[in-house]
Amino acid sequence: MLKNLLREPLLHFLLIGAALFVVYYLQNEPGTDGDSNRIVITEAHVERLITLWEKQRQRLPTPAELEGLIEGQVREEVLYREAMNLGLDQNDTGVRRRLARKMEFLFADISEQVEPSDGQLQEYLDANPEKFEVPGRIDFLQVYFNVDKRADQAEQDAGMLLTRLEENEAGVDLGMAGDRFMFGYEHQQLSEAEVTSMFGSRFTEKLVELPVGSWQGPVPSSYGLHLVYIENRTASVIPELDQIRSKVQTEWQSEKRGEMDAAFYQQLRQQYEIEINTGGGDDG
Repeated sequence: MLKNLLREPLLHFLLIGAALFVVYYLQNEPGTDGDSNRIVITEAHVERLITLWEKQRQRLPTPAELEGLIEGQVREEVLYREAMNLGLDQNDTGVRRRLARKMEFLFADISEQVEPSDGQLQEYLDANPEKFEVPGRIDFLQVYFNVDKRADQAEQDAGMLLTRLEENEAGVDLGMAGDRFMFGYEHQQLSEAEVTSMFGSRFTEKLVELPVGSWQGPVPSSYGLHLVYIENRTASVIPELDQIRSKVQTEWQSEKRGEMDAAFYQQLRQQYEIEINTGGGDDG
């Protein structure tokens, strides 16, 4: 899989771009001009300080504030260099992890600039329909019979009420029929997952098989028995790309970012000779 991934022109572009970005970034950090005792704050650094200030404060800094920002940048660079000279970064797990994460962020900044074509998005949608499926919905009425309360009489009582409902007998108040149920008797626009969370999987499995437009049951649930009338049922659908383009693109970029990150790391790793000593030696 990795070999195939590395052959992709898009990935080559990203890897080269990431490498160039890292080199550029390192070369443009304050003071990285080849002179370890010289700190250079360029116009680009000043503009970055101003931009960050403006985003946080919703206004431009005053001359005095800008001077303070620049001095803060100089102070940070001085202390950073002295810390490095003293080796304070060595054997510091926290520092190592932050630097590793910074490398990951640098590559992520590059990979997020990639804009997939409509063809790539459609291909991704076709290959991953479960990620974008809009679940079907169901509207139904139900009358509950408490088995703990009615015991063996529950099924018989349900059968008697079912006969009345099938004959369209007038005067049947669904809100008063059967036993009181915590979720009421009318349920609208529920997905299968929502039905399961309310009634349990056994009820849902039976519910999806029932016909629309007639009273059925009794149907068992986690609570007891139910008579059920399906009013309406819609099937799950996969929307067209134009309807969910933003979501598909987000998922596509997330997956590609993971693949590219793995390939980028492997390319970097190959530049090193890795030796792992587990501490175990040969006996004897």
